This record gives sequence, structure tokens and C-alpha cells, in this order.
Amino acid sequence: MDDLANPKAAKRVSAATPSDRVAFVAADTDVARAARSQLIDRYGETAPDDADIVVALGGDGHMLETLHRFMDRNLPIYGMNCGSVGFLLNPFEEDGLPERLARAQQFKLHPLQMRTTDVNGAQDMARAFNEVSLLRETRQTAKLRISIDGVERLSELICDGVLVCTPAGSTAYNLSAHGPIIPLAAGVLALTPISAFRPRRWRGALVPHTATVSFDVLEAQKRPVSAVADYTEVRDVARVEVSEHRSTVLTLLFDPEQNLEERILKEQFET
Repeated sequence: MDDLANPKAAKRVSAATPSDRVAFVAADTDVARAARSQLIDRYGETAPDDADIVVALGGDGHMLETLHRFMDRNLPIYGMNCGSVGFLLNPFEEDGLPERLARAQQFKLHPLQMRTTDVNGAQDMARAFNEVSLLRETRQTAKLRISIDGVERLSELICDGVLVCTPAGSTAYNLSAHGPIIPLAAGVLALTPISAFRPRRWRGALVPHTATVSFDVLEAQKRPVSAVADYTEVRDVARVEVSEHRSTVLTLLFDPEQNLEERILKEQFET
């Protein structure tokens, strides 16, 4: 059974021990760099290539960069907030880091994979842990056709854009676009329009995490559209396919009191 389909499996105790080799990576800010220096002075330093655990110091943007950087190694990543929002991060504390790592809970994430074909037929691929979004490039609205697993579901969406997000990314751009917040164990992806003009009342959909969502750009030359996977952008796309990349697994570590499932649930009752 998939970890994200089983709430108990998504919340296992970390295997971290005091002997684990820890690498510290910091965002390019004064606060994050100072935090890294403090931690290295106290706990020593291991090169990322030799590490058992990575501690990411920065904000949510830096956490995404760290996830992409170590995507193919499946190293557990423990983030500490040295930025602003810090939804994917633990509070920064210099004291007791080995103990925090030892009792941290694991959350396993699968990224989305975006496959694009541009108007000239060139193909590209990128992955995203938050969302894949299609966005209009000019003053004219985008026109998109949406299919799920090869079945056309919406013949024409006229909009500023549309996105597909993971449960972990549902509190980011998706929430700002009035999409639903998704519990980690729900086993679904959110498909959310961005400023839909026609059909005006379409609010989006929830689709199984096993589905492939396809977008065909209508009038692509007249109404150019870009596709963005986290921070990788492909311009002038004609077709985009999005699916969950099940063979890639990333492990995030959280303090028990920073339980990510609880934070996502709590977010739904914020006023």
C-alpha cells in the first residue's frame, strides 16, 4: 500500500541516530548563512555527497530547491525556518539538533512529472513537488482542452491558467487560486483553474493520484501559454501531460509537534 494512502505509514519515526552524518545547506540570505555557521561550529560539517541527512536552512523556496537538488538520492531532509512562511519547515533552534532528528517523523512525497511539447514539436520534461501550472503569456486569455487518462473532460477552458498540485503543494499557489487543501493521505491531486472566464462557474476537480492529466493548448500561436513545474518554465507549449512520478520518493522530517498532516488540517480552519 502506498505511504500516502495510509496515514499511519506516512508518519513513521525517523531512523536518524546521533551518529548520522549531517550536511547543512543554506539559502543565499544573511540569516540562513549565519544559522549554518552556528550549526557547523556546534555539530561539525559533512559534505552533502557523504551525508545521511540534509538540514535545509531557509524558507519554503529554499526547501523546494533542496528537494530538487537531492531528488535522486532520497536523503531525509529536515528543514529549519530561516525565511518567512516556512510551511514545510521546522522552527530554527540551535540546541538539541541530534535529539530532534532522532525523534522526527517521516513524510514521504512523490513529485509530479511534467511532459511538454512546444509549438515547434520540441519536447521537455521537469518535476514538481508543489504544482505544475499553465499560464497565459500575453494579454489574451489561454484556451485549453483538458483530458484525464485520455478521456476529454472539458472541451474548452478560457482562463488565465490552470494548475495541478500535490497534497503537499495544495496550501501554496493552489490555495491562493481558491483550490482545495488536500490531506496527505487522500490519494488525490487538485486540478484548479486560475481566473476562469468560461465556464465561469467551473471550480476545478479532484482526480486520483494515479491519473494522467493532459492539456492541449488551443490557438497556441495566437494565445501563447507557458508551463511551469515548481521553478522550471517551458515557453510556448502546445501540449502538457502531468502525472505523479511514483518511482521518485523524497523523505521530509518533521518534529512531532510540527506534524505536517495536522498543519494541513489546521490550515482549513484558519480565518
